[in-house]
Amino acid sequence: MLEAVQIFWSSGGVGMPSLDSKALVDIHDGDTPSIRMPVRMLSIDTPEVTAGSPQGAVAVDEKFAQLAEWIQQRPADVPISRRFADFLLPRLSTGKAGTIQFSQGTRAADFAKANAAQRLTRPDGSRRNLFVHTADAPFDGNGRLLAYLAPAYSKPELATLTREQRSTFNLDMVRSGWAATFIIYPSIPGELDLPLFLSAADEAVTARRGIWDEPTTMPAYEYRCVERLYAVAKSIVVDKKPVPDPFAWRERYCADMRTRVLVGPEDYFDIDPTYRLFIWPTDVRAAVSSLNLTPSPRLVGVR
Repeated sequence: MLEAVQIFWSSGGVGMPSLDSKALVDIHDGDTPSIRMPVRMLSIDTPEVTAGSPQGAVAVDEKFAQLAEWIQQRPADVPISRRFADFLLPRLSTGKAGTIQFSQGTRAADFAKANAAQRLTRPDGSRRNLFVHTADAPFDGNGRLLAYLAPAYSKPELATLTREQRSTFNLDMVRSGWAATFIIYPSIPGELDLPLFLSAADEAVTARRGIWDEPTTMPAYEYRCVERLYAVAKSIVVDKKPVPDPFAWRERYCADMRTRVLVGPEDYFDIDPTYRLFIWPTDVRAAVSSLNLTPSPRLVGVR
């Protein structure tokens, strides 16, 4: 018996997001449409450009500086642990957290474009195809394809290249320092690829490449976390509105890939950025079992 085929427009499918004025579908022939779609590159996180402009980044500077004041002056009103607050304050108090993020995001995008153009061009000037390796669950909640991307090499070419030479664009971003590792359970790189990721990340941090050249840098996942915390704090302090779940700004648990110690959502900074493995709350039980994780003393309430 044939298995049922899942159609994108059915209730269990994925709605693809709009791509502005660009054509979503180009019909070459009846059964071969070319589809434009966004891809979320797996295992990495590059700085955000959601501020939209340098002026928008300045507005974020002001919001984050205001959040720092609220944390210091009204600690009971901001739902954050003292430890995490002490960690974030030097980053928020610079008065340029948004500007740093936007500048880094712009430079990361420039590197990604130049790197893709260079690696997809053969020595004779012709263009290579793109190799796409998707995750087991191919789409995220925003309808983006979850994947590793790389140039598509021929078999003779692959026979002459090392794994590092045929690296994915994902790995290139980490090696350049313009992306932090952002590995989320259970989508963990394979046993041969994970060491490449961790080695490249460690080298980038040590050499202070890309985002790591800025002492107060905020990985993009941290920046987004602070954006959510600001929104919650503003509702409480300024708007005087009740917040149903004031700690909803915290999203993921984190495990140290070296020690297998699991920490809470506000303690990830105790782990070296290179070795953070993020875990959704719904996956914690499975991760603890399958990866043999040990909850930290703080996580189980032991001081």
